[in-house]
Amino acid sequence: MKLGTPKEVFEGEARVAMTPDSARQLQKLGYECLIQTGAGQKAGFSDAAYEEAGVTVVKTAAALWKEADIIAKVREPETVELKRLNSDKTLISFFNPGGNEEGMELAKSKGATVVAMEMVPRISRAQKMDALSSMANIAGYRAVIEAGNNFGRFFTGQITAAGKVPPAKVLVVGAGVAGLAAIGTSTSLGAVTYAFDVRPEVAEQVESMGAEFVYLDFEDEQQDGAATGGYASVQSEEFRNAQLAKFREIAPEIDIVITTALIPNRPAPKLWLEDMVAAMKPGSVIVDLAAERGGNVEGTVADEKIVTDNGVTIIGYTDFASRMAAQSSSLYATNIRHMMADLTPEKDGVVHHNMEDDVIRGATVTHKGEITFPPPPPKVQAIAAKPKETPPELTPEEKRAQEAAAFKAQTKQQVTLLAIGAALIMGIGLIPNMPASFMQHFIVFVLSVFIGFQVIWNVAHSLHTPLMAVTNAISSIIILGALIQIGSGGFLVILLAALSVFMAGINIFGGFLVTRRMLAMFQKS
Repeated sequence: MKLGTPKEVFEGEARVAMTPDSARQLQKLGYECLIQTGAGQKAGFSDAAYEEAGVTVVKTAAALWKEADIIAKVREPETVELKRLNSDKTLISFFNPGGNEEGMELAKSKGATVVAMEMVPRISRAQKMDALSSMANIAGYRAVIEAGNNFGRFFTGQITAAGKVPPAKVLVVGAGVAGLAAIGTSTSLGAVTYAFDVRPEVAEQVESMGAEFVYLDFEDEQQDGAATGGYASVQSEEFRNAQLAKFREIAPEIDIVITTALIPNRPAPKLWLEDMVAAMKPGSVIVDLAAERGGNVEGTVADEKIVTDNGVTIIGYTDFASRMAAQSSSLYATNIRHMMADLTPEKDGVVHHNMEDDVIRGATVTHKGEITFPPPPPKVQAIAAKPKETPPELTPEEKRAQEAAAFKAQTKQQVTLLAIGAALIMGIGLIPNMPASFMQHFIVFVLSVFIGFQVIWNVAHSLHTPLMAVTNAISSIIILGALIQIGSGGFLVILLAALSVFMAGINIFGGFLVTRRMLAMFQKS
């Protein structure tokens, strides 16, 4: 089958759904790749680069849509593009199924299969296809760069001969993928970063990145914002009032605000109101990543940058990912390639649209003349470890009884070993003509074995390596004893002494090597 990527018709869109690298991977899946002339030019990919990768360059969009069996694009298709579909074609792109009923009906009437990349379920197996996260990551990073470009001071604090410069204070509202990317970029630039999210479980992530989580003085139990598949959910009116009160309190201190709050298929909630904008210092910057859905900030104008009467800049661009077209195209093309890998399990260049697969079913919005949106919940649940059954807590009397029983069992074992050892020594001592000096040494040997066994057996496994240094010294004593015996003259004694020197030498040199490696783990170099 042929997989083609047309040039994006949305005004200002610079991304492309196929790169030369992704085309090489798609060809390994058995597909023949097509690209429209100039489709990748704005993202820095020339037609020559595609041809070098084995991609056929098609002159017009009409010819590409006619020839390709699978069309991969970035932006939501326009009506003229949807009319080129038929029952033999598959379209993979962002589609906005929740707000594009007319487009779904048109795709249904054509009998085409449409895969919406923003509908990929957020489960572990599908992370490699999560185009929303890929683009949000870039948008969060770019938002900080845009803010810095419009902010008149350093992000990081400095002490110079010319004076002291305080660090910028950045507030990120919404700690999803875009928010975490913005937090990481802001902290790496040296700003004092704060973050807020309705999902309390993200506080640990925020703090691990060097930012401070903004908590609310809100006593009632708030709804878990992660209850809707990893996205934030609508909160109560009381929670919203507490949230706005906190924002009003910190607004005069904040230099840069980046808002990322969106709820799927709903207008963006208003979180930074006009009075908060008015309370900010002149020269402050607000970047509203939700501008495409109406914005989180009162006063945001989509695709424009405005300056308020009090000197606050509000940026409402909706093309942050497109402003980094080379990077975003590479990530999005990789998401498409992974989706095609799931659609082509046999790697034979033929799409097998398995509607029993959670990922494929979740992303499919039309198939075989039917609208399949919204999808059912994924059958595969998050894999969780089976909770350990904790034994009931013992009473003090039961604990004492348990310790006494363990002590009796241990004492019985030790007494048994000592009795066996004593019987063995007595048995050997009763052998006729047994030298008294041998019995003295043999008794010391048996006691040493018993004590050594008891000591080493009770040492935790993690401590055996540090004990190598001690065993090295013991092995040295063994070698000294063996060297004395080598000069005794008996063949058997000399052989045993030589074997003792050999094995003890291995223990010494090997022990020092292991100990050296262990100590190297604690060195910086």
